[in-house]
Amino acid sequence: MNIVCLDMEGVLVPEIWIAFSEASGIPELRRTTRDEPDYDKLMTWRLGILKEHGLGLREIQATIARIDPLPGAKAFLDELRSMTQVIILSDTFEEFAKPLMEKLGWPTIFCNSLEVAENGEITGYKMRCEKSKLTTVKALQSIGYDTIASGDSFNDLGMIQASKAGFLFKSTEQIKRDYPQIPAYEEFDDLLAAIKAAL
Repeated sequence: MNIVCLDMEGVLVPEIWIAFSEASGIPELRRTTRDEPDYDKLMTWRLGILKEHGLGLREIQATIARIDPLPGAKAFLDELRSMTQVIILSDTFEEFAKPLMEKLGWPTIFCNSLEVAENGEITGYKMRCEKSKLTTVKALQSIGYDTIASGDSFNDLGMIQASKAGFLFKSTEQIKRDYPQIPAYEEFDDLLAAIKAAL
């Protein structure tokens, strides 16, 4: 029994923080898990910048409302879901993901949640579990699933390497150089063919 685990940002939809960086005119917010392997460090830094600029959940959600899935992402996901079970494993937050899941046809997503004050300030965040993508893949394997995983960033490497088959998708040149043993793809058709072959 197979289950495919996909990252969300950079794979199915554009990076939310990069979009918000452009919308808010704050270049520092372009930094993502492609650049910073330590997620806690990255989020603490982001929340500090938001506080400094007086920005909160409302402003980020206004940007997310204008984000569409990457071209071809919904067709890819629909085709994949017709063949096997699919779960999106993301380090994003429920408060960010919901409108994007609607545009993708409501696939299942496991992600985290934000702590938000009444005035909309993001005061913290709650991770589902430690190393959430790798932990989830191992949990799925423990109940009888063979996992196939794909993502683009440092925080995807654990689930990719722990799976029966794993692929980088639209990753950085640096990550592709550092992990030459992981097949890397740029187009949805190629990723779909690789997953089909692994099923």
